[in-house]
Amino acid sequence: MSQSPITFTATILLLLLLLLLVPQYASSRSIFSEENNIHFRKQADADALNLSRPDIDLLEFPLNLEFLEAEFFLFGSLGYGLDIVNPNLTKGGPPPFGARKARLDRLTRDVISQFAFQEVGHLRAIQKMVKGFPRPQLDLSSKTFATVVNKAFGRPLYPPFDPYANSINYLLASYLIPYVGLTGYVGANPKLQAPQSRQLVAGLLGVESGQDAIIRGMLYERAAMLVLPYKIRVGDFTNKLSGDRVVIIFLTNQIVSDLRNKLGGSGHKDEGLFVQKALGAEGKTKGNVLAGDKDSLAFGRTPQEILRIVYGSGDEKVPGGFFPKGASGVIAQSGLKTNSTET
Repeated sequence: MSQSPITFTATILLLLLLLLLVPQYASSRSIFSEENNIHFRKQADADALNLSRPDIDLLEFPLNLEFLEAEFFLFGSLGYGLDIVNPNLTKGGPPPFGARKARLDRLTRDVISQFAFQEVGHLRAIQKMVKGFPRPQLDLSSKTFATVVNKAFGRPLYPPFDPYANSINYLLASYLIPYVGLTGYVGANPKLQAPQSRQLVAGLLGVESGQDAIIRGMLYERAAMLVLPYKIRVGDFTNKLSGDRVVIIFLTNQIVSDLRNKLGGSGHKDEGLFVQKALGAEGKTKGNVLAGDKDSLAFGRTPQEILRIVYGSGDEKVPGGFFPKGASGVIAQSGLKTNSTET
């Protein structure tokens, strides 16, 4: 049956219209498909960053120490802190009190300012991975450091120890901080489940270890110098702040280590710049520029041990020291809540 001219013409026009629409339709399908692919890729990336609750808690906890280090190093070297350098990282937390610019020689100021900006990066890196929390209240006053030192020596020093007075004092005060964070990362790493969590902690640990090594190296070079006006050797000072018993000629560096071991409450995990030969690397050296166990591996600490040290109380449930209102995050706050429930 033959078609009329009008029907034939209409058919041709319909076919031409379809031919014009098909490329646009295919193109729009392609665009929508690509948008869907982007959406799914973004969703996959988000899902990949989903971490278990234990991972989140373990990654958030060190923010406390990173805030402490960032503010101490920034103020010590530059005279101002995160509120000037990167206020967004503080999430509205209160500014530290007592921190001020230290009287540092040119080399020490250069080194400490580098540490300061490294800590800014650490805060940003952790907050990219987990939500985090506002900066906790920090007490970086001379009085707090003096209290720590008095406790280490078992008697008040006069005049009170001032970390901001000079380069030696500041380095001794700095000796208190990165090593504690270092041992925390070592302790946390085997407990983390996600590869990206372990990768982050490995990166943080690498730089924290480097900071500690530089501080120890600078103090080791000055080990025989006297900390004035106390006439106590630098080497002896660090030992007391770490926690071991050594020959009296280098007792001071051990004072810090002694105190940290005592407060941590979990045995020998801290060493000064000089140790008994049996405790040195392979039992062959008294010099101890880097602390380590019998296999020269870094010591690890739990969050609870760290809180006992930075609170200065020897009890993770009793805040004080550098964190007068307690540290933040689930791990730290759970201990404080337990204490308040008990009381």
